[in-house]
Amino acid sequence: MARLRELELTGWGRTIRATAEVARPERRSALEALMAEAPAPAMGRLRSYGDAALNDGGLAVDMTRLDRMLGLDEDTGILTVEAGARIGEINAHLAPRGWLVPVMPGTGFATVGGAIAMDVHGKNHHGAGAFGQHVTRMTLLTPANGAIEVTPETGAVFRATLGGLGQTGIIAEAAIRLKRAKGEVMMVTERRVADWDEHLALLDASEATYTVGWIDATATGAALGRGILEEAETGAGLVPPAKRGKRVPLDAPAFALSPGVVKTFNAAYWRRVPVRGRTVVKPIEDFFFPLDKLHDWNRLYGKAGFHQFQCVVPLEAAGQLREMLVAVAKSAMASPLAVLKRMGPGRAGMMSFPMEGYTLAVDLHAAHRPGALVQRLEAMARDAGGRIYLAKDSLGQGESVRAMYPEWQDWAEEVARHDPEGRMATDLVRRLGLRDLT
Repeated sequence: MARLRELELTGWGRTIRATAEVARPERRSALEALMAEAPAPAMGRLRSYGDAALNDGGLAVDMTRLDRMLGLDEDTGILTVEAGARIGEINAHLAPRGWLVPVMPGTGFATVGGAIAMDVHGKNHHGAGAFGQHVTRMTLLTPANGAIEVTPETGAVFRATLGGLGQTGIIAEAAIRLKRAKGEVMMVTERRVADWDEHLALLDASEATYTVGWIDATATGAALGRGILEEAETGAGLVPPAKRGKRVPLDAPAFALSPGVVKTFNAAYWRRVPVRGRTVVKPIEDFFFPLDKLHDWNRLYGKAGFHQFQCVVPLEAAGQLREMLVAVAKSAMASPLAVLKRMGPGRAGMMSFPMEGYTLAVDLHAAHRPGALVQRLEAMARDAGGRIYLAKDSLGQGESVRAMYPEWQDWAEEVARHDPEGRMATDLVRRLGLRDLT
């Protein structure tokens, strides 16, 4: 048995905690030996917001030492990499050579294994689809069948692993088809958006490779849905200096994100973009991972932490999504962090979150006790034919969530073939009953 260390762990939202015995292998051989002797779920940098990577009272495998880039085929752009490698570090090494990770979540600290397990999406989902659609091969260490090579031609296990919450086994390494980049900078056009209808119209009309909307989730009435639209392309030129990283040294007091403070901040943030708009040049990491420059930014929510509600609904359900935003705005619980995006149809796995439509993500201060609001929003998303994002979930209801994912039963049956004893189950999977076929 590998050396274990008892650790207290939490998701990024800091609302759910767990204690686990954690192994931290440094070589592939040690990982394989561990999985042969005592299979356990993997974890990366713990950037999922809730309990997706937690295994309270059990074992866990910390993959962060298995972070090597193993080879890049310059002709095809296919990178072979260990699962613990961070998205941001891959970009830092390969952007000067003209390559970028094809799909990126909002943090560069996410690992490749985590990106696969959640089939993450990014600001280019409308064109590039989800992360898993760019994976060409994986080495999967399963409890029941040992090490297996998995490709799109392998069958159900491939689709059960992409977006599969780490339940088929531990991803040891993966091959990913990278995206060509024009240069090492981002040319970003910012526009001030007046209201909900304009926001959707601009998202629908955008032809940019990368598009994202910041939304003022405190605005009501005629200003409902106002925000800032960012459209971006990679470009060549002098790389401006990246913003220096700062730390949040302590948990912020409760009043720091009180409704009045948030409303005032959001109004000022909206006005920072001129009415006529503007174009700015940013380093790649500043555009894709703006919050990474503020280390431990989750401490801004104080000891109570925060929940995030993120859902996607079909295009035709935009009206229902607007009603969700109305409910959030009237609650006075929203933080400054709220995002609206237009998504395309791309998804890779049975339990992948994306669908063609609109996605809204809103951070909610846990001190405001948003449980009832989140349950209401979840029901509205389900009734609209949408679903919630399990990488962000901490308050979801099992029956409701299972109804949102029409392939969950096929997924659970395939997972059981590779992990019949449930050794890979995590707190999220148990909380939502995702492997319960009885």
